[in-house]
Amino acid sequence: MNTATRSSQETISLFDKYVIPNYKRYPICLTHGDGAYVFDAEGKRYLDLFPGWGCNILGYTPERVIDAVREQVGKLIHVPNTWYMEPQGEFAEALCTRGFGKAFFCNSGAEAIEGALKLARLHTPPQKYKVISFLNGFHGRTFAAVTATAQPKYHQGIEPMMPGFMYAPHNDLEAVRALVDDETAAILIEPVQGEGGVNTPAPGFLEGLRQLCDERGLLLIFDEVQTGMGRTGNWFGY
Repeated sequence: MNTATRSSQETISLFDKYVIPNYKRYPICLTHGDGAYVFDAEGKRYLDLFPGWGCNILGYTPERVIDAVREQVGKLIHVPNTWYMEPQGEFAEALCTRGFGKAFFCNSGAEAIEGALKLARLHTPPQKYKVISFLNGFHGRTFAAVTATAQPKYHQGIEPMMPGFMYAPHNDLEAVRALVDDETAAILIEPVQGEGGVNTPAPGFLEGLRQLCDERGLLLIFDEVQTGMGRTGNWFGY
């Protein structure tokens, strides 16, 4: 099912001419996928071990997903947050009965982090604004999310970053404790660091963060972009 009307090089030339080169791309133009495989404009097949930064956990063209999307688009393609719709309520129920609290729907992982950081400020007194995140973590490319991302390569050229963000070594509870002060609002962490190298928490580390947040009245924010939806064997990774 090669749907390409141009060669890979012709499409790459379009990108070179019209798309801002903020990403370094592989010289491959993909046209479609099937299961664990993707195909380029010349029909070459690749085994995809990268599936969309982990987003395509069900593989390509899963029939049940395609059928559900097609059915919903045939009814309502978009509904703003000013109205109710049954499938969204049912989805919220499915999420919350597997986790805790209530759901807030947004468009991306970065937007979820932005919302969580706002929630931390709303939850705590006005003087609390600082956030502790972890070295080698990754939380997104919007401005607060990239400031929380403690990797200098993502900060180069866009400094100064937002104030109030502090970085602790991963798995070092005492270092985190030393950073907490009367202006700290939240601790932000990936249950398992993804881009940082699949770094798992030491025994008792996440539990220690939970206890510290309870003691100091902080929000504990888990970034589950890499670990949620069953990727660790459980619905969430925390």
